[in-house]
Amino acid sequence: MALETRGVLAAALGAALLAGALMTGCGAPGTSPADADGSTSTSPPSTTSSPTAACPQPVEGELPEYCVAYDPEELMEGNEQYRQRHDLPDDVATAAEALVPAVTEVLEQLRLAGPTTEDDVRAALESLGLASVQTRSGAGIAFGAAAPEGGYVFGAVEADAVTIEVGGVIMDGGCLPAQ
Repeated sequence: MALETRGVLAAALGAALLAGALMTGCGAPGTSPADADGSTSTSPPSTTSSPTAACPQPVEGELPEYCVAYDPEELMEGNEQYRQRHDLPDDVATAAEALVPAVTEVLEQLRLAGPTTEDDVRAALESLGLASVQTRSGAGIAFGAAAPEGGYVFGAVEADAVTIEVGGVIMDGGCLPAQ
């Protein structure tokens, strides 16, 4: 299994475990808002004053004492944070941006020469001194590679254009986000 796939699976498993803990609570036996017969109680547990369950932020009234509030909309927005990139220090960004013209030229030559493969893109980027090159085929060939001074050069070689950007590692630790 590819390292990137393992990272995505580990992140998904961690998120599922966290969601399960938030949704079911993680208090000690006898401190759950659900009674033994399965019914729920609106009064706080009698054995502890610490929250034992996750509850959506109420529209009206106060949050029950046994709940930890969460905002479902915020959680849904946060679900895509793994795709966001860390910022680069100015000197690292400048060094990586200096590579863009050479990367553009070599990838544009590949694109104009005809059908391009992932191997072609990898070889071209490695010839420019980029390391840890990742590629993925789809509508075109997405690529990402570590720049010698730090940061990443990433983008795509498509039938009608080459796109290139510079940035830091994405939140899940990779260069290309999972699809």
